[in-house]
Order: sequence, then C-alpha cells, then structure tokens
Amino acid sequence: MKKILLTILAIAMAVCPFSGCNEQPSVKKIELNEVTHSVFYAPLYIAIENGYFEEENIKVNLTNGGGADKSMTALLSGTANIALMGPETVVYVYNQGKKDAPKVFGQLTQRDGSFLVSRNDEPDFKWTDLKGKEILAGRKGGVPAMTFEYMLNELGLYNGKDLTLNFDVQFNLMTSAFIGGTADYCTVFEPTASEYQSEGKWHIVASVGKQSGEIPYTSFIALDSYLSKNQDTVKGFLRALKKAFEFLNDHTEKEVAESIVKQFPSTTITSLEASVKSYKKIDAWKKDMTATEKSFDRLQNIMMNAGELSAKVPFNNLVNNSFVKEIFV
Repeated sequence: MKKILLTILAIAMAVCPFSGCNEQPSVKKIELNEVTHSVFYAPLYIAIENGYFEEENIKVNLTNGGGADKSMTALLSGTANIALMGPETVVYVYNQGKKDAPKVFGQLTQRDGSFLVSRNDEPDFKWTDLKGKEILAGRKGGVPAMTFEYMLNELGLYNGKDLTLNFDVQFNLMTSAFIGGTADYCTVFEPTASEYQSEGKWHIVASVGKQSGEIPYTSFIALDSYLSKNQDTVKGFLRALKKAFEFLNDHTEKEVAESIVKQFPSTTITSLEASVKSYKKIDAWKKDMTATEKSFDRLQNIMMNAGELSAKVPFNNLVNNSFVKEIFV
C-alpha cells in the first residue's frame, strides 16, 4: 500500500507542473483615478460592489482626482494605471508631443451629467432666463465648462455679453461656493443635485445633458504602453463593466441604488434612486462603450469654440477601440 501511495504521489507531482493544478490566477491590481465621485459613473460602482472585477481576478483601488487636470497628472506620473475623465485631456496631451500618449479605450458616458441648480424654484425655467445672471460653470478648459458654454452659444447666449460664466472656482469646490453665496446658478452632478434639493439647499431647474446633446463626456483612459503590456487585464476590466451594464439594464432604479449605496454612505437610497432615474432619462451612458469619430469631432468643435484648440487631432491618435470591439460583441 505504501508503494502504491508513493507511486500515485510521484505521478501527481509529475503531472501538476503541466496541468497547472496548483496554480492560482494572479490578481491584477489597477490604480484607478476618477475625475469626481458621482452616480454619473454608476456602471463602475456596480462592477465594484457586485464583485465583477473580482470575477476577472482584478482588484481596483479607486481614488478621486477632483478634476480632469489632476486625474491626467496622476496618469502621466504613474500613480494611476487608468483614469476616468473627460477625453479633452487626451487632446491636450497629444498636442504636447508626448511619446507615450494616453488613449481612450472605453467610453462610459455620452452626455453632460450635470444639472443646473438655482436658489429659487423655477418650474417654468427657460435657458433665456440666464440673461444677466452669473453661473458657476466649472474649470476653464474642462469638458463641463466648455460644453456648457457651447450649448449656450447654440442658444444665442454669450459669456460677457448676455450672462457671466464664472470659471474661477475649482471643480470640487463649486458646490460649497454656491451654497456660500457665489453666483445665481451652478452646474452640479448627481447624487449631490438631488440630495441637496431634498434638503432645501437649491432647486434643480434643467438638465445640461438633455440640452447639449451627445458628446464623449467621460472615458476610461490609459497610456499606450499600459494598454500594450496589459491586454488581458484591460479586457477583464471591460468584461466587468459589460456585466455592470447588463445589471443596469435589467434592474430597477431602486435595485441599482441599493447595489451602489456603499459608494455613497452619506446619501439616501431615495436620492440615489432619483439620480439613477435622472441619468437613465437622458440616456447618459454609452452602453457599448465604443467611442465614435462623429462624437469626437463634436468634442473638438466644442474645444475650438472655447478657444482651447486651434486644430483638430485625428481620431485614431486619440482612441483605441480594439478592446471594446472584442468584448462588446
């Protein structure tokens, strides 16, 4: 019997190196920097909270950049592997001639996710009501500020002539500045917009995204070198997000809110549910995550209108759709 057991053990030891029976998939860690923390990015939080990244042997460490400029700095400095931010940053860096350039490899949102809030209840609000008013619009050169200005220009409203756009307050300080008395209106993302409205701090009067139309508002971005060296990890990352989109489509707003509530511990389920409903209503999310040349052309028109871009950058120099086309089939 002893000889038989030793023989079986020897065979097992000989077979295991070839079969990989003792090997465990190594967990890939991703340092992910997001431009801000908002229900606007619900699919990402669904993937985190429902364990979809873990199913792909990926551990995501999420940090808040507090602005696209800071998120891009984290990416370029190597403190982040992937950044979730506006793709205008990719255009800026490309024009600086960086050799290892950042690329969009997945688009998360396709509209502006902010809502215009007022100190007063304005059930019959019209965009022309902004004439003569001051609006906190975001950081100059950022997608929120540029999109807002472009939208107003399409409506025949111009900064310095018909109204005043305040670009002086940092993105992550806009809410406190508005509550403190700065400006007449402010653009705010969810869940803050709904949460503070329920507390009587302001009134939501309009959706910026509904009026401004489709643009590649927020995207997942990584350096060319990271994408080429970590192809399996990038594919796993996108597979997890695909599962999140399926969950988002197949569940009620309340169920989505319950799944991500740990990401917003100071926010009520009711406010989160309202936020998800608001974003579904304006078709905020890019469900196949594919960036299109048409939408990027519009983004660059918006940048040129803001005086932040003198000539357009070719689409293929900004975007790598190969991963999403393989995963979202």
